[in-house]
Amino acid sequence: MSSLQGYVDRRVLLVLQDGRSIVGVLAGFDQKSNVVVSDCKERVYSMDEGVEEIPLGLYLVKGDMIALIGEIDDAIDAAVDLTTIRAEPIPPIRY
Repeated sequence: MSSLQGYVDRRVLLVLQDGRSIVGVLAGFDQKSNVVVSDCKERVYSMDEGVEEIPLGLYLVKGDMIALIGEIDDAIDAAVDLTTIRAEPIPPIRY
């Protein structure tokens, strides 16, 4: 994860090993890929209801919990109606 510098101050999606999806602005990171995400929300997916966004605020995520980090296109993300999306929650990674 040495290329995280390009994501600083940009909206990102983090998919964690326990299946959670976190969206927010990458505020910083360290040499162990621990990341600080500001203005963040957890997106909870469900087959019965739309996507629920739970506000988390400033969040620190340990680097070994991160499965994926990707930049979010704000225009596309704003155009998506999350209440219409139905999806199974991502299961946690089992070793």
